[in-house]
Amino acid sequence: MSNTPTPASKPSLGDLVGDLGSDLSKLFRQEVELAKTEIREEATKAGKAAGMFGGAGFAGWMTALFLSLALVWGLDAAIDAGWAALIVAVLWGVTAAVMFVMGRKRLQTVSPVPEETVKTLKEDVQWARDLKN
Repeated sequence: MSNTPTPASKPSLGDLVGDLGSDLSKLFRQEVELAKTEIREEATKAGKAAGMFGGAGFAGWMTALFLSLALVWGLDAAIDAGWAALIVAVLWGVTAAVMFVMGRKRLQTVSPVPEETVKTLKEDVQWARDLKN
């Protein structure tokens, strides 16, 4: 027996309930897949932002180490070595602050809520309500 009604007959209640259950099941699977995709994309963005924080820290440390030594030795010719080291430390502190702000801006673009899934779930609820009425 086919679920497709013939022109002369109407579908039975069992057929309608079966079709509805099948449609709802398919809809649920699609929503879950959409949520997984959105969460994966947001996790990738968060990972890249975290990598930028780590990279900024490491690059800042290496740069500060070697350039600080070179700059302190260069300034030591004109002023006391202690003052030269303090000036260099302040310069690298400003550099680190700029990198932190850039990383924070990128991290703020990450959305923990799967926006598209929320939107389609609201549409699905409205669709189900319309079926009920």
